[in-house]
Amino acid sequence: MTPFVAEIIGTFLLMLLGCGVNANVSLNKTYGQGSGWIVITTGWALAVYVGVVVAGPHSGAHINPAVSIGLAAAGKFPWADVPTYIIAQFIGAMLAAFTVWLVNKKHFDATDDGDTKRGVFCTGPAIANTGLNLFSEMLGTFVLVFTVLYFTDATLNETNPVIIGLGSLGALPVALLVWGIGLSLGGTTGYAINPARDLGPRIVHALVPIKDKGSNGWGYSWIPVIGPIIGGCLAAALMLILS
Repeated sequence: MTPFVAEIIGTFLLMLLGCGVNANVSLNKTYGQGSGWIVITTGWALAVYVGVVVAGPHSGAHINPAVSIGLAAAGKFPWADVPTYIIAQFIGAMLAAFTVWLVNKKHFDATDDGDTKRGVFCTGPAIANTGLNLFSEMLGTFVLVFTVLYFTDATLNETNPVIIGLGSLGALPVALLVWGIGLSLGGTTGYAINPARDLGPRIVHALVPIKDKGSNGWGYSWIPVIGPIIGGCLAAALMLILS
């Protein structure tokens, strides 16, 4: 498996299970409807676990543009490979969002509220405040990337020329990290902490035929893209200062 394919598959699995738990908790007439924030954060943590298990040995399982950019800014991943990884991550995220919509189509039909339907695909602020929402996404991603930089040692595998980054310690620490971020910092914006996780499915939401789906939230959409990138770069900068 090439790194490009691994990032597509890893991000697909992350988003299939992540958006899937959103759908299960939020949409009408599912068995999981109304099961709450603990189920959502746990589902996303396990989604990360699955994505990293599969993609880790082949690409380092970045499965997040902010991680790829952060590792590159810290000198632990070649900048030349960043665009390829990001393209793969967006492909995987969009394919997964489409699949979640298809699997849950009848439940989307049974749900009236447009904001609830959009929330399956992408994030939004609990209380809209541009500055604080941006800071929230920066902070969550800062914790993600800064911790990743300290519990993984990115090295070049001599037998297989792939930079091993996020997946080098195994998937469980990463899953626990994302779970902790969701539980502690995720309540303000839904903790995208991943530009592909938010923008890719948001585009799919705009394209697929959903009855009464309401606004796509484009006015907010830049925050879960720019915030994580800034947070990842700040984490890399601090790591370099401290090292």
